[in-house]
Amino acid sequence: MPAIVGVVQVISIGSSSVFNIGDVYKIMPIANAKTFAGAGSFNTGEGLYIHNYQSQTNTYDQDGVDQGILFNA
Repeated sequence: MPAIVGVVQVISIGSSSVFNIGDVYKIMPIANAKTFAGAGSFNTGEGLYIHNYQSQTNTYDQDGVDQGILFNA
């Protein structure tokens, strides 16, 4: 069914964003990220007291290419 759209103002759009007006069959934004985090990195709350005496995060990635996202649906 056709869409009737009025005035649209786009201020900015990110590099892996999708902007669509009207009918669409499939929208598939693609992005990937690799996150390295040590002990206690994602703790949230008030009054946290964390003991990380000898914590290390291994960020060496010996494989050259990770799993691709090209054909993900």
